[in-house]
Amino acid sequence: MTIHDRIRAEVERNRTELLELSHDIHAHPETGYEEVHAERVTTALLERHGFTVEHGVAGLPTAFRATKGSGSLRLSFCAEYDALPDVGHACGHNIIAASSVGAALALGEVADDIDSTVVIFGTPSEEGGGGKVDMINAGLFNDVHASMMVHPWPADRLQAQCLAVNGFQITFYGKEAHASAAPWEGRNAVDALTLTQVAIGLLRQQLRPGDQVHHVVKEGGSFANIIPAKAVAQFMCRSINSQRLAELQGRIEKCFQASALATDTTFEIEILGHEFSHMESDAELLALYRRNAESFGRTFELDDEGGPMPTISTDMANVSLVTPSIHPLIQIETNGAVNHQPEFTASCITASADRAVVEGAMILAMTASDAATDAKVRESLLKRASA
Repeated sequence: MTIHDRIRAEVERNRTELLELSHDIHAHPETGYEEVHAERVTTALLERHGFTVEHGVAGLPTAFRATKGSGSLRLSFCAEYDALPDVGHACGHNIIAASSVGAALALGEVADDIDSTVVIFGTPSEEGGGGKVDMINAGLFNDVHASMMVHPWPADRLQAQCLAVNGFQITFYGKEAHASAAPWEGRNAVDALTLTQVAIGLLRQQLRPGDQVHHVVKEGGSFANIIPAKAVAQFMCRSINSQRLAELQGRIEKCFQASALATDTTFEIEILGHEFSHMESDAELLALYRRNAESFGRTFELDDEGGPMPTISTDMANVSLVTPSIHPLIQIETNGAVNHQPEFTASCITASADRAVVEGAMILAMTASDAATDAKVRESLLKRASA
């Protein structure tokens, strides 16, 4: 049997466990840094298959690193398993976790034959917090030569345009007063937030391509007859790289300053999680991924036709700046739904989603094995790690 044949056979042998893992994580949605159940069931499966698991790495209770093999080339997969508030697994992280585990299990069976070590990371809080950044800062990616994962999407794409992003919370502080008897005694924090929304709305005409700003109001007063003394909103700013992101945030902060000045209020900014960078996908790994994905009948017409890339943000982008990485999008049937919609949540435990788990595991493991056995790619990965 070829290495690819052995990978196919191993994933098929583990099919039931992988799909049970995907459905179990989906049925128990947990938000960032709270993925206790997901971490437990994922690591239990890896341990049953002979992986050595380190829990709580990088000081994160729901992060792990698991390894198998002892070869000189260290190939890693990232398992995300956090859900979104309210809509659960509307980004399909259950599929990501199960496909990465499946790839690790299959590659682990051939690791010694291709002089490789398999590493799988459990990476908490991709939806805003940035567990991978914590793990990078702890040095966990320093000794891996490549990292990869697949992300469910309504279409197969080789890559997305991963924008640099920062999340933060803005709180305006004013002064309560009776809204009818003595409103002049108050300082309206909600007015400050409203002016901010208007100022940013007017600023959008001057934003450069790739710059994005979006927000949600978290708190805006408690009773109509009280001038609100506090207003809270969460913002996300995105741009094509960290330098452009800093410039955008500077302009947004001026909107806050102007609004506070106009309403005689004050404000404070709290950074939420880590900044996510732009992504630099590895061309050699992407070529191997494409060849293997096409062997399963997956196609990439939108990439070949130069169709606009989806714009997303992910802390996998930060990983790509420290080790060669890929983050392709794997298609599932969604009946027109897009990520972060409840309908997408429902699509992540269908037959199409299960196919993505199984094929995603096979494609990732085959891509990794090809990287290990292609002399040119292997040498490139080893050389870059020693640079």
